[in-house]
Amino acid sequence: MTADTPPLAIVILAAGKGTRMKSDLHKVLHPIAGRPMLEHLLASTAELAPERQIVVAGHGREQLEKVLGDRAAIAVQDPQLGTAHAVQQAEAALAGFSGDVLILYADVPFVRGETMRAMLDRLHAPDAPAVVVLGFEPDDALQYGRVLAEHGRIARMVEHKDASDDERACRLCNSGLMAVRNDDLVALLARVGNANAQGEYYLPDIVNIALADGRACAVVTTSDADEVAGINSRAELAAAEALWQARRRYRAMDEGASLLAPETVWFAWDTVLGRDVTIEPNVVFGPGVHIADGATIRAFCHIEGAKIAGGVEVGPFARLRPGAVLEQGSKIGNFVEIKQAVMRAGAKANHLTYIGDADVGAGANIGAGTITCNYDGYFKHRTVIGERAFIGSNSALIAPVRIGADAIVAAGSAVSRDVGDGELRMVRAEQLVKPG
Repeated sequence: MTADTPPLAIVILAAGKGTRMKSDLHKVLHPIAGRPMLEHLLASTAELAPERQIVVAGHGREQLEKVLGDRAAIAVQDPQLGTAHAVQQAEAALAGFSGDVLILYADVPFVRGETMRAMLDRLHAPDAPAVVVLGFEPDDALQYGRVLAEHGRIARMVEHKDASDDERACRLCNSGLMAVRNDDLVALLARVGNANAQGEYYLPDIVNIALADGRACAVVTTSDADEVAGINSRAELAAAEALWQARRRYRAMDEGASLLAPETVWFAWDTVLGRDVTIEPNVVFGPGVHIADGATIRAFCHIEGAKIAGGVEVGPFARLRPGAVLEQGSKIGNFVEIKQAVMRAGAKANHLTYIGDADVGAGANIGAGTITCNYDGYFKHRTVIGERAFIGSNSALIAPVRIGADAIVAAGSAVSRDVGDGELRMVRAEQLVKPG
């Protein structure tokens, strides 16, 4: 924001009951790419550095309060009498504010920061429109309200239920998003009535009221209808997820990663990939994954909260849980699970192993079927394995325990005491042979 840019307030409407979701979770907290749809929208609004943010809530507002904390004020709409009525509930939180207001919808999460800026820029164009509307042209106009406009100047706004056949033939639709100066907003909202098919107070009516006053109103049209797609059902949520994933896969490849079967790879909102990363089919990333240049993720892996260095190979069929750190050249093989553990440079766990709450030294080799027994039923304990240590197959390391550098743990051992550097530890019953 520059010195001559008016202050900005964001009003986000989130008062709908979301009944079509059939969920106890508030509709706008349902995740896309591991992130609530509301958080996707807030990430975009943050680019504009708003002075105030107000979320208008109704049903499930306690859930919103818990998620938002002090990042936004909560205004309550009860009863719910339409979108204009919803925005009116934000007036108390906007008291004393003199600047621009962007009106957004929490279930329209993909609006880009540059689109919002375009609306604000249009609001301050020489013709000084009273209201700027974000319009779009979908393939199927369905039940959307129409924006009747010429050369970007609005002649009339009409809801689908109240539109004539000729008006419904117009392809320019109202996304519901608006930019307006706060002083104008308060005055216009006060004049909105509910003489319409639904008996509700429609927000688009502020445009018609301003037009009747002889003031200009303008429409900014996004070229990407998906940007303003609303999410009201599980099916629409799945469609939004698919859209987000398709774009993220394309971006990953464009930035230098190889996806062998792109449609089978699922990213989280914050996945970071380096160049020359190879990802085989059917890999799922949860939040918090960072993969450096040249790593290979083989098929059917699930990775969350992990940091993977360059030259690392993971999988197939591996699971990395939060706190997993794989250093340069380490290797995790099939059916290996890592949690809150560090694999130092060149360390290997090639098959059928669980490593939790551990530090595995550089060059150490963890044999098949080895587990770190990190939980005693009450507390978690840590296992430390020294450099170049060799842990034989089917061993149990009972934490807290330390295995020294260059030590060997014999296959089938259950180790509950520290092993010194270079020692061989064998902890198993003597083999008995009884002929016949």
